[in-house]
Amino acid sequence: MIISADLHIHSKYSGGTSKYMDIEHILKYGKLKGLDLIGTGDCLHEKWLNEIKNYKDKNLLLTTEIEDINRVHHLVFLPSISKVEELREILKRYSKNIDDDGRPRVLMDGKELIEVVHDVGGLIGAAHAFTPWTSLYKSFDSVYDCYGKKPDFIELGLSADTDMADMIKELRDIPFLSNSDAHSYHPHRLGREFNQFEVDSLGNLEENFEEIRKAIKNNKIVANYGLDPKLGKYHLTACTKCYLRFKLEDAKRLNFKCPCGGTIKKGVLSRVEELSDGQIIHPKFRPPYYKIIPLAEIISLSTKRGIGTQTVNNLWEKFIEKYKNEINVLINADIEELKKINEDVGNTIELFREGKIYIYPGGGGEYGRIMKTPPKIKWYVMQNTLDAWLNR
Repeated sequence: MIISADLHIHSKYSGGTSKYMDIEHILKYGKLKGLDLIGTGDCLHEKWLNEIKNYKDKNLLLTTEIEDINRVHHLVFLPSISKVEELREILKRYSKNIDDDGRPRVLMDGKELIEVVHDVGGLIGAAHAFTPWTSLYKSFDSVYDCYGKKPDFIELGLSADTDMADMIKELRDIPFLSNSDAHSYHPHRLGREFNQFEVDSLGNLEENFEEIRKAIKNNKIVANYGLDPKLGKYHLTACTKCYLRFKLEDAKRLNFKCPCGGTIKKGVLSRVEELSDGQIIHPKFRPPYYKIIPLAEIISLSTKRGIGTQTVNNLWEKFIEKYKNEINVLINADIEELKKINEDVGNTIELFREGKIYIYPGGGGEYGRIMKTPPKIKWYVMQNTLDAWLNR
């Protein structure tokens, strides 16, 4: 059977996360999103692990994120409660905050982490591999410099997709995952990116791990669903203060200091281009990547009301009440039937399916925005270039 799975989220015990990221809310809204399997996140945290132990549900997989000594973030899947506890005992010797934050920092590098995770039977790969703050390709030029060997998978992150990642030769024999990294249960966060796997069944925590392990190892990832990379916060090179977008060569000339005084962060697209061999080559096992937009954002654009407002929430609930989950609304439902609920929203979903939604690309920590007209991007222009243009 084919399942939809979001395998990277955070609990209420991670910094910057909603206090309502408990198992009840995660499972409830995951179902409304259309997810069959959800990573627990933060399973190394003692209080969260105790909550997981007391909640038996076949829709969970034991997962966590770990920050290493090089500020690389790793996504880890574990096969059982006992193996989580075993890994906890190992990492406690290298971490001062393992019970303070759901995403612990450890005084180990990627080469050491991959060994201890594999020793307890787990899977490990780079989380949001290209982001400019804490990622594999922020700290290293090669996946092998980080791990010393091939990891089990690479997580694309919100600002990259399969086309971008397959521009890098060393990644073309590694499975890709697309997950939300959600810090809240809200429908424009949880499940905004997910994977489809071919599995035999879902069961307890141990059985779910084995199904995902087999799917990753045996090329049973059926599809990656994710945001258009331009919607990610770090797609383009941009200032983290005023969000002015920069060409990479201009950012380098300015030593990554914006004229406003802010710091310019290298975008994921720029980083991929640095590492690329100039080709997009998909290996035969690579599944398709489908670009999606959260339904709440589509409703917000259609109604000109902000996400979280009563108008948007009420309409979202109407669509979910009829179609059971968000994936059905975005991908499967008949357009004419959608228009009967709300014509403007139905029209926008039709544009989305036809690839006619425009995006103001994100950068510098600012999410991209969907639009119905082509965007005018706020680019930095070097003064000598501007003078030459004006005097042409």
